Amino acid sequence: MTLLQPHDLHAPLLDRPDTLLVVRQPVAPPKPAPGQPGSGTDYVQATPEIFVAVLADPDAEAGWRALAFNGHVDLGTGIRTALAQIVAEELEVPLARLEMVLGHTAASPNQGPTIASASIQISAVPLRRAAAQAREQLLALAAAQWGVDAGSLHARDGLVRFTDGSDARTLPYGQLLQGLQGQRLHLPLAPPEQPVKLKPASEYRLVGRGAARVDIPAKATGELSFVHDVRVPGMRHGRVVRPPHPGRDGGDFIGHCLVAVDHASVAHLPGNVQVVTEGDFVGVVADREEQAIAALRALRVQWRPVPPAPDLRDVAGAIRANPARRRALVDEGDVDAAFAGAHTAVVLQRSYVWPYQMHASIGPSCAVADFDGVRLTVWSGTQNPHMLRTDLDRLLRLGEDCIDIVRLEAAGCYGRNCADDVCADAALLAMAVGAPVRVQLTREQEHQWEPKGTGQLMDVRAAIGHDGSLQAYDFAVRYPSNDAPLLALLLTGRVPGQPRTLEMGDRTAVPPYRYARRRIACHDMAPLVRSSWLRGVSALPNSFAHDCMIDELAQAAGADPVDYRIRHLDDPRAIALIDATARHAGWQRGQPGSRGRPGAHGLLHGRGVAYARYVHSRFPGFGAAWAAWVVDIEVDPASGRIAVGRIVVGQDTGMMVNPDGVRHQIHGNVIQTLSRSLLERVAFDDQGVASREWGGYPILGFRDVPPIEVVLMPRQDEPPMGAGESASVPGPAALANALFDATGRRFYQAPFTPEAVRAVLHG
Repeated sequence: MTLLQPHDLHAPLLDRPDTLLVVRQPVAPPKPAPGQPGSGTDYVQATPEIFVAVLADPDAEAGWRALAFNGHVDLGTGIRTALAQIVAEELEVPLARLEMVLGHTAASPNQGPTIASASIQISAVPLRRAAAQAREQLLALAAAQWGVDAGSLHARDGLVRFTDGSDARTLPYGQLLQGLQGQRLHLPLAPPEQPVKLKPASEYRLVGRGAARVDIPAKATGELSFVHDVRVPGMRHGRVVRPPHPGRDGGDFIGHCLVAVDHASVAHLPGNVQVVTEGDFVGVVADREEQAIAALRALRVQWRPVPPAPDLRDVAGAIRANPARRRALVDEGDVDAAFAGAHTAVVLQRSYVWPYQMHASIGPSCAVADFDGVRLTVWSGTQNPHMLRTDLDRLLRLGEDCIDIVRLEAAGCYGRNCADDVCADAALLAMAVGAPVRVQLTREQEHQWEPKGTGQLMDVRAAIGHDGSLQAYDFAVRYPSNDAPLLALLLTGRVPGQPRTLEMGDRTAVPPYRYARRRIACHDMAPLVRSSWLRGVSALPNSFAHDCMIDELAQAAGADPVDYRIRHLDDPRAIALIDATARHAGWQRGQPGSRGRPGAHGLLHGRGVAYARYVHSRFPGFGAAWAAWVVDIEVDPASGRIAVGRIVVGQDTGMMVNPDGVRHQIHGNVIQTLSRSLLERVAFDDQGVASREWGGYPILGFRDVPPIEVVLMPRQDEPPMGAGESASVPGPAALANALFDATGRRFYQAPFTPEAVRAVLHG
């Protein structure tokens, strides 16, 4: 089994003869903005960052190789394929001949964590420009060799072509680069303000067309793809023991709970068992995995009593009581006067509650670490390779230039699970025992210790006029979360257990609809339990509130929900999307659902609509794709069970690099959002997180996945928008609105479990 060693790839490319590189001189990464996630570092690598490499290679089938490097990673979204399409298009090489290197810290540029649906929308831009620069340089080399004008040449499939009447010539890229006669050609990446000759969209042959995922064949044939399958010579196996406050990382007791470890309790076990402790970090290492598991179970550890966990049985009450700092986002017009004014016909005041949820990765997190006395290499499933490198340096104090993160795929997360934590576990154990160590968490540890998608509370007042116009909107969100510091940093005492407060509750906090007066605020607060970002971040719960409220206002105005939304939108792309989605779904105006009156077989039927554009990053942020849902459901009023019959999802992604990939992303968003909206909620007890396995935290099964129909707006002439999260954002509101159409009752708190439905219907 061959493992990619990026530090063995990057330096040889810089020194390799007959090579064309597009590089950027590295600079210190930007410090996180105040209130935003990230690990600040002053580290600047000594060598240029490579974006695109084309090299002569007589051993390659075509006589050349092409590689592209991006700092983001593929979390199952298919960006490895889409990024390859972008580069292959501009570089004029076959897609199958392009090698993509993603996220490896020793080989790829530092472009920050893979979050906020920004890989195609933002981080792909310099990659596209680098590929275009490389193509133009290859054309210039051919023009010089032939003595012709470069404008008379074109490239295709790794060949430069010249045609002038009967004079037709071709030069393969490899032959062109051999003409460098051992020289190296390093082009500086053009800065954003410098024009670069890009292919017009009308000439695209790869971008905008469906392409098979380049990562699937290796997975189907069992080649090394996942970090769980990494094996290195001399590797041993580790397990960790977590303290008795599951899922809690804030308080004076953090890092000060360990009393004693009984080494003798595992001395009799086979496998050369070693016990490693530092602060509250406890781990065992053995020669074989089953031996490490046995040692984990046998090791006797004494802990000090810890304070009881916050009472999260009433999530809304706990969040409301949590100390907060109010941050005004929008203050337009006299909102209070509008609520009391003569022109106001209806005022609604509601509170919407979102539960704590898990990333719920099917496979527990895993990592392998190897320390050779100078350099630490970690094989990881992280979504934040460069940020992880900084955190490991804070933990181990080796210097970032001595730490390599080799990124492989892992179980899906769509946010910060335990993938980084287990890397630190493996690194501590490997350095302590002097051998490579593989660590895989238990299911209970993954469930309890992964940073949760936080609970969220949204308080809303809204008013409409006698003509149904939107008069005022008063919105306040409370979001107790941060970026969940690396667990080993806390357990070893490297950083104190005092949680910091981040400003992340403001994603899509401003409603998309045209209210005459608006007051929008975010109450920033520290976490109540270990929390971090989950797909949609705070935007999904915020949109749950926005689009449930607009639906209730439409009802109060006696208006059709689709027409009412369109009437109060100014964005023509939003209007076109909602209209197209409704038409595809066969939306019928004036035909409500059961509204609490059972039909055939005693079931209630309903249909709901919702719309959102995912606006993310530091407020006021910027928008990703537009999305709309129409969902049809049946409700059994006796059991409270919801059966989703059909979902139509429309999305305006702008230019789609790989429409098949976008469609797959929408399907994944829908399935996860259904699970989160209908089933998922973390349980807590006096110790902390009480959901330890799938029985205590059920997720959606295959038999409950409904037909999903996707409407993709034709916008190939527009810039690409992020597609990784947008389709999830309107989902909960669409389901809640369908529940109203079926039952005649409004639902203000997710998930909509059978118990919750029965409580509302019979409460």
